[in-house]
Amino acid sequence: MLRVLAVDDEKPALEELLYLLRSDARIRSAEGATDATEALRRIGRALDAGPDGEDAIDVVFLDIHMAGLTGLDVARLLAGFARPPLIVFVTAHEGFAVQAFDLKAVDYVLKPVRRERLAEAVRRVRDLALVAREPHRADSAAAAPAAAPAGSGTAGGAEQIPVELGGVTRFVPIDDITYVEAQGDYARLHTADGSHLVRIPLSTLEERWGSRGFVRIHRSHLVALGRIDELRLDAGATTVRVGAAELAVSRRHARQLRDLLMRHARG
Repeated sequence: MLRVLAVDDEKPALEELLYLLRSDARIRSAEGATDATEALRRIGRALDAGPDGEDAIDVVFLDIHMAGLTGLDVARLLAGFARPPLIVFVTAHEGFAVQAFDLKAVDYVLKPVRRERLAEAVRRVRDLALVAREPHRADSAAAAPAAAPAGSGTAGGAEQIPVELGGVTRFVPIDDITYVEAQGDYARLHTADGSHLVRIPLSTLEERWGSRGFVRIHRSHLVALGRIDELRLDAGATTVRVGAAELAVSRRHARQLRDLLMRHARG
């Protein structure tokens, strides 16, 4: 049975979330806070009381956009504790999912909250909380959100990115992504099985995934170096083939790409 703190500075949204949580048989108690300061005060009492204390909190369902400290700020502060409560973000904004999972959130639920989607988040939290309560596995449980096969940020050491499709969050392994296409403030992630749209600028993914072998070849494309099947030079124009896709390489990126491909081939 889970002990929950829900945090949202919009009272109607908080009341709806608490209603849904309290109707779930896996929830022992669900209390609310309308700002980050109040939430941190309650979490502080819970940490002082310990996991078996009267004020203990297993999980915080946390809005992102709030007056004063944001939900991300709260998560960063909690990350400094040895065994903080688990975190589920509940937000109307898709664009913070990567940051949320970097902070080891268990789940990322979009508003308006559907009962079935919230129930899935509760299931993930319950599974992790059960592991954390086993004394001989307590140390590893602190990192469990990043290792849960059900998908927080990673699974079995393979990093993933959450994508929302029809109100359901899926977790796409970054290693499955062949190239990324800019679409305004969004990016379309291409895999062998299809594509997924995420609200993350291409420049952000370039910065985050550079160490994973993704290279910018054009203002509109980021490509996984190891997925390039062919580099073609034709009448001064450079293109690459990635699976069935043929992508243009801009002049400013062409030389760097050729050098990287040569080093990659020698490696």
